[in-house]
Formats: sequence, structure tokens, C-alpha cells
Amino acid sequence: MPATQEPILESTQTQRLEAVLKGYFDQAPIYSGAGRSTSAPLLERHQQLPFLSKIDIRRGFPGNFIGPDADLDALIESGAVELEHTSGTSDQRTPLLLPKGWWAEQERLALALNPTAAASGALLPSTRRVAITSPSCNNDISYSGTPSCADRVVGSTQFVALSKYPFLWSQSDLSRMAEETVDWNPVFLDVDPVYGAVFALYCERHGIRIPSLRFILSSYEYLSVNHRRIMQRVFQVPVFNLYGSTETGHLMMEDDSGSMRPSLETAVLDIAFLDDRGIGDIIVSTLTNPYMPLLRYRIGDLACIETGPGGPRYELHGRAADAFHTPSGKRVTVRDVDQCFAGLGGVVHYQLAAKEGRFQLRTIPDGHGLEPTAETQLRDRLEHQLEAPGAVQIEPTDLMVPQGSGKFRLCIPAKPATQAST
Repeated sequence: MPATQEPILESTQTQRLEAVLKGYFDQAPIYSGAGRSTSAPLLERHQQLPFLSKIDIRRGFPGNFIGPDADLDALIESGAVELEHTSGTSDQRTPLLLPKGWWAEQERLALALNPTAAASGALLPSTRRVAITSPSCNNDISYSGTPSCADRVVGSTQFVALSKYPFLWSQSDLSRMAEETVDWNPVFLDVDPVYGAVFALYCERHGIRIPSLRFILSSYEYLSVNHRRIMQRVFQVPVFNLYGSTETGHLMMEDDSGSMRPSLETAVLDIAFLDDRGIGDIIVSTLTNPYMPLLRYRIGDLACIETGPGGPRYELHGRAADAFHTPSGKRVTVRDVDQCFAGLGGVVHYQLAAKEGRFQLRTIPDGHGLEPTAETQLRDRLEHQLEAPGAVQIEPTDLMVPQGSGKFRLCIPAKPATQAST
């Protein structure tokens, strides 16, 4: 993409949003509160909309988007739309209406923001990849029994994981996954970072190399500095973060410099409820799904934004619900916690949980685990961030299990008193 293209796209985003708003207001009953008869400008009506949530999407679905008289079966049979579901990261799975081929196009737009991915041919449908993720997160493939290797191929993608419990994968599971991966000759790996790190360590122990590999694409959940360090060490290729959701499409892509660049043709992004550090909730208005347009959608993640000559760049801070709050009222985000591991090594994965003023940090060791000096440094960093001197206990373990979606939580704040008592 030419260097001048992104600022041009950014300057026309408001126009693109305005161009789709009238159709969304007129066709989607969920936005009837925008006042169809009002003479207020479209963008002003957009800003007056209440924030949208997954609960709003589920309420009255699909009539809340396509109208009560629309024939969903006919739309699906015609091939115009696909009925999908979210993976259920934060609450129950949510039904979605996506135009046929829409997901792949949003991914293509995001990958185009990264020069390495674009130069590797990742934008071409024929480019081979291997997906190492929870089967629960794969909308393209579902398992009944134990599918063969050929049954787990969709287009140019080979799916290799059969279980959502990576820390329980047997040596035979990992051997099969490695063999299938090498045989497929992928240009890139498409990984959940936890699953990718476990797979990488097996390859490291057994001296397995993937000569065709050019980069690793990490999405599905928060990419820890620990996951990135391990995958880059083992495979000697860059690891890039791809951010988005099933319902919004791919919203940001990490470039070669490590910056998260927004996919300006996919959605208009805003940051609301900023704290004193400029970190707030990501708010999304999608531009390319006429069947289920999301306006002022509160996706549930935190970020801050920096604007420069090359356009906006984002710093992701993880799930809002997973942030801690200190006695002084400071918010400690998933990113804040994760940065405490920077430069230390010795950890594959972790989970920090709060309970009754204390914090339990469970870690899965990388090799021999944390060196004594690194463990002391990690504890000091965490206790400083959390304003909790002497309150962090570190416990190595060899097993952690995911949520029902197959995703893991790095941080678990204490439940509010009203929830803990129920």
C-alpha cells in the first residue's frame, strides 16, 4: 500500500460512515431509536445512539437487523448470507449474519496492512496456512468423531488441533500435528497464541523446522510477550498480532514496526470512557456488513490511540472485564500485567487471579522456569503495578484449562461483593 494511502483513507472515513448510515437507519429496526423522522444530520444521529452490546444483538435476532418480515431461510439458501456465532469469550455465544465471503475479505484488508504478509502472498486465497487453534473457534470446520487429515482441510488451510486443551496434548497428538504441518508446507501459521506456544516448544524439543514458513499470525486471544518470545525463538520468523472479532471483522493488524494499524475500510473506531492514561473502551461502527451493521458497538476490549503523520496507531490492553483496580483506584490492564514479564523468560503461560486482597500467579514453566532473580523481579513489578506489597504468590504448575470457548484468561479480578455472595 502506498505511504500516502492511509491518511487519505482516514480522512474519508467519516464520509464512508455517513454514506451507509441512512440505509442502516432505514432498514435495521435495532436503530429505530435514531429517529428516522428527525432532520438532524446522520453523523449527529449516529453519535446519539446508545452503545451496542452482545445482549442487544441477541435480543430479537435476526428480526432486529433484517426486519420481522424478512425470510432468513431464503437468504441463507440463496447464498447471500451465512449464519455464524461468536466463540463465547465473555458470555454466551451470539448469533451473527455475515455476507458470504465477508470474513475472508476483512482478513485480506487487514493483512494488506503488513508488508511482510503482503509480500509473502498471504492475500492470495491459494496461499497455504496451518491453523493451530481451539476447534471451538473454527467456524469453517466442525468435528464429529475423529476427522482425518483430509477432512480438516478447508481451501488452502490445514487445521491440525483436535482438542481445546493444549496443555493436555499427548506426544502422539503433537507428533501428528507437527507432521501434518511440515507436510502442508505453509507460508504462515494462523494460531491462538497459547496453542502456538505449546506447539512451538514441541518443535523445539524435537528439532522440527518448517522451511516454507515466513511469518506467524496470532489472533483469537491476547498475545502475551511470553507467547511471542517462544514462537519467535523456535521458528525464527516474525509474529504479528491480528485483532478483531467474528462479529466486527478484522479491525487492526500489526505491521513490521510493531504498531497496530487500523483497517480503515472495515470499520470506524473510537475510544470511549478514557482514564487518566488515555486508555478506554474500543467502540466499533462497521462499514461493510449490510445484513448486520454494528453501530457504536462496545466490543469489550481496552486500547489507547496515538495519532501521527502515518495515521492512527493503537496499543491494545486486553479485555475490560479482566482489568484489576488498585486501592487508589488505578486500573491495571492485561497489558500492564503482561509487560511485567518483558525480558525475563522462563514462562510459557500464566494466570493472575485476585482474591480477598491477595494475588495468585500460576505459571507454566518454559524449560527450568523462572530463575530466582527473575522471579523476584517479576513479583516486585507486579506488586508495584497492583499497589499490593507482599501480596503476590507465584506457583508453577503444568496444567491450565481454558474457558468453554477454548480461550484462556490471563487475568481474573476478584468478583464484586454482590457477585461473590450469590
